[in-house]
Amino acid sequence: MNLNDIFEKIDSNHERYVQELVELLSIPSVSTYSHHKGDVQRAGEWIAAMCQRLGLDARLYPTDGHPVILASHCPHADRPTLLIYGHYDVQPPEPVDEWVTPPFSPTVRDGFVYARGASDDKGQVFTYLKAIEALMAVRGELPINVKLLVEGEEEIGSPHLGAFLGQHKKLLQADAIAISDGAQFAPDVPAITYGLRGLAYMQLDVTGPRVDLHSGSFGGLVMNPIQALSTILCSLKTDGDRVAIDGFYDQVVDLAQWERKAMAELPLDVDQLQEYLGVEDLYGEDGYSPLERKTARPTLDINGVWGGFAGEGAKTVIPSKAGAKVSMRLVPNQDPDRIAELFRAHVAKVCPAGVQVKVTHLHSAKPVLVSRDLAQVQAAARAIRTGFGKDPVFIREGGSIPIVNLFKEELGLEAILLLGWGRPDDGAHSPNERFSLEDFRKGIRSAVALFHELAGEQP
Repeated sequence: MNLNDIFEKIDSNHERYVQELVELLSIPSVSTYSHHKGDVQRAGEWIAAMCQRLGLDARLYPTDGHPVILASHCPHADRPTLLIYGHYDVQPPEPVDEWVTPPFSPTVRDGFVYARGASDDKGQVFTYLKAIEALMAVRGELPINVKLLVEGEEEIGSPHLGAFLGQHKKLLQADAIAISDGAQFAPDVPAITYGLRGLAYMQLDVTGPRVDLHSGSFGGLVMNPIQALSTILCSLKTDGDRVAIDGFYDQVVDLAQWERKAMAELPLDVDQLQEYLGVEDLYGEDGYSPLERKTARPTLDINGVWGGFAGEGAKTVIPSKAGAKVSMRLVPNQDPDRIAELFRAHVAKVCPAGVQVKVTHLHSAKPVLVSRDLAQVQAAARAIRTGFGKDPVFIREGGSIPIVNLFKEELGLEAILLLGWGRPDDGAHSPNERFSLEDFRKGIRSAVALFHELAGEQP
């Protein structure tokens, strides 16, 4: 099927699409801040209204947190149904003083739109709305049934989405799900992600004396909580960047030889990566390449440490408390709950006498692998070739998307299409987040092609 008429419609309306995206990006829908609750609601209402203008049956569903948008257009009894997932909430913009332009005053420069949420995920989910709009305007109908689920709590772990999926299973039944909340492998190297690492995120709280103590008067009498915490944290790794927790690697499924070969053929520029990261050398587990370590090997990282005095000048104090946050990225078949218990047992074993330590399992996600041989995955590959003008590479991603497991477990979906239109250097979660306007256009074209590929109408 020839899609040129639809692509011409997309190109002729590109400037308007960008202005509409700018309007959405201007809403500071930061889900983690209570003072932005009204803004999150407003962003949800904005997208629901857009869906209704496109002719979709759209509704904003309240939850115990922020609302969920469910929209659908399912005119075909004998054609497949695609569920499209995205989120309209965003990360906090801090540190605000590192933004070149204000995070919620979207600015277009050098072919990018800069704003919090530009790439993660407002810009990417918006590509599907514009694809639907272009198709309906030119053809008057969609080639498949489409459902959209757009939530407002992804950036805080989607705490109410599981219950929502359980309550609305019938409404959400589909043959495949498309999630565009990620990135290409590199600029102009489109990708399909077939693997995600899981996550076990832990907090350590170490308590010693009942109050902060004068280090001159009491030094040498009590175990310093910071010293104890340092002992615990240093025990978590061995030389060669191996995790030292007993049993940590027991369930790990190592990379197959074909995967290692495929990863070695991907165009990773190590020097360019080091320059982007601002480091002189890369570091990680012995025996694995940087890309393998980054995407397909389990890791443990200390994400934050606190305790004692860190202000200007000196304060001779033995702190009463200290703490840290630790994340562990997991691979098939590691179970987050089991890993959390192994972590807890390790901490109890190495914790010095004289302090108490509390270990809290804050949240988790299971690792994911999607078969590259699924018909829907191959359809997505053809769609990306149409939209981006080149074949996608298949990659595994080092991050976690907890909702993917929710869709597998609650809705029984196996055809999970992880199609990132963004770029690795878009700065998601960082100052000066951006989204390429050319990738925005190509994402819309790819979504149009995907609808036709899933319908069996190859362009």
